[in-house]
Amino acid sequence: MNRFLLQAFFLVLCNPVAWGERPNILFCISDDQSYAHTGANGDPVIKTPAFDRVAREGIRFTHAFCDAPTCGPSRSAILTGQHIWRLEEAGNIHSTLPKKFVTYTEVLANAGYSIGFTGKGWSPGRLAAGGRDSNPAGKEFQKRRLKPPFRAMRNTDYAANFDDFLGEVKKGQPFCFWLGTSEPHRAFELGAGKRTGKDPAKVIVPKIFPDHPVVRSDILDYYVEIEHFDKMIARALKSLEKAGQLDNTIVVVTSDHGMPFPRAKASLHDQGSRVPLAIRWPKGIKAPGRVFAGPVNLSALAPTFLEAAGLKVPGMMTANGLLDVIGNEPRSARLAAFIAMERHDGCRKGGKGYPCRAIRTKDYMYILNHKPDRWPAGNPDREFCARYIPFGEVDSSPTKSLLMDNKGKPGFKRFYDLAFAKRPAEELYDLKKDPGQIENVAGKPEYAAIQRKLGAQLKNRLRQTKDPRALGLDAPWDYYPYYGAMRNKDWAVDPKP
Repeated sequence: MNRFLLQAFFLVLCNPVAWGERPNILFCISDDQSYAHTGANGDPVIKTPAFDRVAREGIRFTHAFCDAPTCGPSRSAILTGQHIWRLEEAGNIHSTLPKKFVTYTEVLANAGYSIGFTGKGWSPGRLAAGGRDSNPAGKEFQKRRLKPPFRAMRNTDYAANFDDFLGEVKKGQPFCFWLGTSEPHRAFELGAGKRTGKDPAKVIVPKIFPDHPVVRSDILDYYVEIEHFDKMIARALKSLEKAGQLDNTIVVVTSDHGMPFPRAKASLHDQGSRVPLAIRWPKGIKAPGRVFAGPVNLSALAPTFLEAAGLKVPGMMTANGLLDVIGNEPRSARLAAFIAMERHDGCRKGGKGYPCRAIRTKDYMYILNHKPDRWPAGNPDREFCARYIPFGEVDSSPTKSLLMDNKGKPGFKRFYDLAFAKRPAEELYDLKKDPGQIENVAGKPEYAAIQRKLGAQLKNRLRQTKDPRALGLDAPWDYYPYYGAMRNKDWAVDPKP
């Protein structure tokens, strides 16, 4: 009863419906950006004034995690407020999002909100296969174009498309808009970062990569694309200010998962799952300018948006909203985030994925790999990859090529193994001693108790939320159709036995 009273209190405290005015929502999501790579989060090179402003004037989350380090499943979890293991086909990339899974955008639209998106909404996959006739992110606004500053960037003028959307919103009507860039998804223009004057010597190289000029330059090229995303946010904020809507708009800035580098994207480790998150909402946030360090999943955004609008959260949404954090009264039970992956890009024989689950607390990361006999980055032989590249779960890049071309040389093997080698059934990382998650301490006697505890907590969560793998039920992700482009004409998903 106390929990329900607390939720009701926060709905009254934080919900502008109590004041007779529903909040607007501007959801800004980049494509493949790790937590560390914003100015507010401590990067000394990248310039992200828009993100930094949202963080400064709102709440900056230092332990936010995607639900899956792969585009489609992560976006499905954000839209539905559910773990990916509950979403059937949507647990795979290049799949679909079945219509039976309610999205926050649908609930808002039924309540009178104007809903729209630009750039990358729910993607990639085929929505019609799941019974949908439109993108669940909203009505599409894609007409406005620009000349991107570098090759390989999308020519969509995201901010101008947001302006077009605002022009269609009726007077007094609340709105919800999804501004999703395709940046910093690969490919990048080689050398773009250096040509902007960025100093490669100042790059903080993650401990999972060798400190090498190729890596430093690759990271700079990635930074340039994040800065493009940030400029779109800045323009969108100006449009809201001009319209007099900024202070009654919940502005969220985040990414779908981590950077497109080896052992990052498509990996449950922090470089793949820990993402930037900042929320600005002057009419709702109490004591703005705060930092919240508790673990949260991006799936928490769906119930947050609905509760802030005074709407009932559908029972199928298992995530807990963030109104307690917004109201500056965080629940003590917010102690862990949960991350998962099934099939990413189909780079194993028969379309098999790399099923794994993780629990991330402030001090530890525990990962359960269901099929440790499989290659986590995809098979070394490109024959078994829909993309027809070796280790195809990892995007082609200068950093990937560096590791593969030098795998036998001194100073490279450990990084090659971190990225591509097979992994044990259990992984455990002590984040106080090893924030880069390099040394797996699972199996060490001194960590036996914490390993058992975290393993039990993860399994309890999986069972409570009906993960088929945890319940010993049929787990069909290896056999769902794959709707991505297949460069390997002979590649196919095995039929379900």
